[in-house]
Amino acid sequence: MIQVLHGIEFGVVLAFLVGPVFFTVVQTSVERGFLSGVMVALGVSLSDMLYVAICYLGLVNMIVHTGYRIYMAYAGGVILIAFGMRHVLFKSRQGVIARGSEGVPARKFRCFVKGFVLNGLSPSVLIFWLGTLSYATLNLGYTTDQEYLIFFASLLATVLGTDIAKAWLADRLRALITPRFLRWTHIIVGLFLSAFGLHLLWSAPSFKLG
Repeated sequence: MIQVLHGIEFGVVLAFLVGPVFFTVVQTSVERGFLSGVMVALGVSLSDMLYVAICYLGLVNMIVHTGYRIYMAYAGGVILIAFGMRHVLFKSRQGVIARGSEGVPARKFRCFVKGFVLNGLSPSVLIFWLGTLSYATLNLGYTTDQEYLIFFASLLATVLGTDIAKAWLADRLRALITPRFLRWTHIIVGLFLSAFGLHLLWSAPSFKLG
């Protein structure tokens, strides 16, 4: 179906966008292994699905008109900076974590929550899905529930698949990782996350509408 192809096209484009989620998936896989990286990707995917549902059901209008987006921006910025500083100040002092530690269920759940929160508290994600829904309606001419379902299911599946692929590739590099390299990885990831957070705080006022 043409909706499947359109969904895959959008998903591939989204997969190449470099943001905090990209760095988090890669870093988690390098540090804790493939399954932990997958849990981050699953958390991201769940938040994406919730945003798509919100946009499609029209609840996004309530969020926009109540000025909720600006608070999402501030909260998201603070959380990104907090995650970033945690990597720079604390996790960069740790060595390579043994592969056996990735089997702890509680740790996997934290990875899932981490992906969900990082992706879910970014207003830009809401804006992206709202724009995608508008494009599917106006440019692709979708009008039925079935067309939207196939399009978004294909898109979300493609994004999740590429995130899992990133986690797998990063996990394959573990054999080449030294403690020094891992420390610098934490520092770089932390600085990137903090930079994204600062940018979000800086641009927060622009998310407030009338």
